[in-house]
Amino acid sequence: MKEEFIYYLWENRLLSKDLQTVEGDSVYVISVGNRNYDSGPDFLDARIRIGKTLWVGHIEIHVNASDWFRHGHQNDDAYKNVILHVVYFNDTERLAIPTVEIKGKFDESIYEKYNVFLRSRRWIPCEKLIAKIQQFTWLSWLERIVVERLEVEVKDVFSKLAANNYDWEETMYQRIMRYCGLKVNNEAFERLARLLPLRILRKHIDNPLQIEAMFFGCAGFLEREFTESYPVLLQREFKILKSKFNLSVMPMAYWKFLRLRPPNFPTIRLAQMASMVCSCDKMFSKLQTAKDLDSVRNLFNVEVNGYWNTHFQFEKLSNEKKKKLGTTAVDVLIINAIIPVLFSYGIYHDDQDLKNRSLGFMTVMEPEDNIVIRKFEELGVYARNAQQTQALLHLYSNYCKKRNCLKCRVFMASK
Repeated sequence: MKEEFIYYLWENRLLSKDLQTVEGDSVYVISVGNRNYDSGPDFLDARIRIGKTLWVGHIEIHVNASDWFRHGHQNDDAYKNVILHVVYFNDTERLAIPTVEIKGKFDESIYEKYNVFLRSRRWIPCEKLIAKIQQFTWLSWLERIVVERLEVEVKDVFSKLAANNYDWEETMYQRIMRYCGLKVNNEAFERLARLLPLRILRKHIDNPLQIEAMFFGCAGFLEREFTESYPVLLQREFKILKSKFNLSVMPMAYWKFLRLRPPNFPTIRLAQMASMVCSCDKMFSKLQTAKDLDSVRNLFNVEVNGYWNTHFQFEKLSNEKKKKLGTTAVDVLIINAIIPVLFSYGIYHDDQDLKNRSLGFMTVMEPEDNIVIRKFEELGVYARNAQQTQALLHLYSNYCKKRNCLKCRVFMASK
């Protein structure tokens, strides 16, 4: 028996109705309380009737009643307002608070199913069941999951916002920079955004060459000898700008090229980011007022310096091709950078329209295509849009992989 399973039984009212304390007093649960994920009792502000007395307070749950002493709760003031101790097995008579033993007081088949899920070595425990879940239950769960994902992102946005003195433009810039990295270079791009803040770039926004010089210079790509005129010119500009703003330079070791397609090389992404900064001043303000997905995508429709049309790296000539951001790359930025910041702004200013609009962008995007989404498709689970693929990715990472089945509606709805 695991405490997590008892939490599940208590929270979902799956215990029998004829509960009694070990002393024989009847227990009627009016409200199970609120699950506490911090230190202290497991459920807060519950309402129960023991005998004829109404109690309001906290619930503590253990597998064995003696765990109360083993965990030292008898000496912890946080547990003084515990009104009921719910245990699987009562193995002590020393407790001074009402205790309920739940052994034999729930449907054992639920516990058997739980153990099957936990022991499963399949890709996800519910492989044979997930496609059979009722459509309404499944869709409502995906909607809740995508909001849960955004709630996690909002915490990160608010943390960065506070560090940026509540500058939304700077915060948006940092998020966009991070997700230029396509996972492989995310940390490097985020580090560069801290070394080269938007407020400095905007001082030279009317000079694309100087913006490019600061991006490539701070990223460490100009710390070598060049023969071509463009990188030599960047070096000269960066030398002046580095001194003017006291800029730092990243080690080249931060950047990864291995196993990346050339259009996704960090050099190309930096060139594209430089063009975006130059062509779209006050980007956050423009994104905030964008009414539809096409308006958002158009802000990323920029062209890089002509040098990069024949290069993927400095001084390495390639076939001529325009280096524009593709729709897939733009959508990655919208999903991971734009939407979380706009949604956070909506929360911060209690703007429900902006929250709905930012969430709505994902509903008109094509479903993402990756190994996790393809595995769900093999199980008969198909996503209609990017909002649902984002929900599936969050579900897999935070529920399926971690075997958090008791928190998932698939477990609750499966027979």
